[in-house]
Amino acid sequence: MTVGHICPDATDDITHRAYARVGLLGNPSDGYFGKCISVSVQNFFAEVTLTPNQQMFSSRVTIEPGPSDSTVFESLKTLAVTTAKSGYYGGVRLLRALCFKFYEYCAKRGYDLDERGFTLEYESNIPTQAGLSGSSAIIVAGLKCLMQHYRVYIPLEDQPALVLSCEHDLGIIAGLQDRVIQCYEGVVYMDFSNEEMVRTQGKGLYTRLPETCLPPLHIVYDDNPSDSGKVHADVKQRWERGDADIRLKMSRIAELAERGYKVLSSIGTDEQTGEPMIELGMLMNANFNLRKEMFGAEALGARNVEMIDTARGAGSFAKFTGSGGAAVVLCATDSEEEREAMYADCEAKGFKVCPLVVNPGKPSGGAA
Repeated sequence: MTVGHICPDATDDITHRAYARVGLLGNPSDGYFGKCISVSVQNFFAEVTLTPNQQMFSSRVTIEPGPSDSTVFESLKTLAVTTAKSGYYGGVRLLRALCFKFYEYCAKRGYDLDERGFTLEYESNIPTQAGLSGSSAIIVAGLKCLMQHYRVYIPLEDQPALVLSCEHDLGIIAGLQDRVIQCYEGVVYMDFSNEEMVRTQGKGLYTRLPETCLPPLHIVYDDNPSDSGKVHADVKQRWERGDADIRLKMSRIAELAERGYKVLSSIGTDEQTGEPMIELGMLMNANFNLRKEMFGAEALGARNVEMIDTARGAGSFAKFTGSGGAAVVLCATDSEEEREAMYADCEAKGFKVCPLVVNPGKPSGGAA
């Protein structure tokens, strides 16, 4: 089957973005057949550019290194500072894994891809190792480029599993949540409780929510992040061994997302009761509290716990956006005084704060 024939004049660069995500409720249960609500945010994004080879018969594929892929440093101190901030790996390995898995996906389906090669380049302003899904954003943006270059259609519901397979090949511990929201965008409630569907089809049940259902939210993040993969490790092993306490707490986190979905869905309808934003905030707090009980404060990191405590100390609700390094914050009253106090307290501790800007979803799930 021939797919994606490229015309001789198709030499224009192809550029796509994938945005950071905030786990509003339910994480990390998405990796344990749970439920979650996730938000695509415009504040941060990864951008990948694919440049077709000028010589149309050249099949060469090149992946240009980004700032985090450097192998030459001005000094040992520079190497240490860069590694502490960005980790040991950059985006080249992510894009290489993507190219491999994309080729494998197409080969299994008998697609005869055009031989014309390309160069991939990437850049990202997503804070590294901050629980904002910077790695998967690079892969998702790259996948959009490859699909356009080869004119290959991969169903939207299949894209998250393909992205996740790239990360699993690299030993990155993750669930489907990040990849789903980065492919679908907007605000999405995800149900992964059908274990057979997740294992055999690599997908869950996804329900879009209108961006207007969200109250004003804020992102607090740290420039001195931790490695989320290390934080996941012990709990994952205990869950796989059938640890009753971990299994119970993970199911309770999933239930928080389900309750949050009902709260957000009821806003502006006859089903709305009480103070939905206060209820949402209490669910966010409970989500973090359960995570802390499972992982322990030491594993989460003193700095990460301080981030949450600082936001809460100003009267706000807060939880991790992912596995640490950043928090999503909901002010209890949304008054100017409370916001200013929360910003001031967090900035005084060296954290950065910004209003969360929702990246609207596209009904078709099409590329940007």
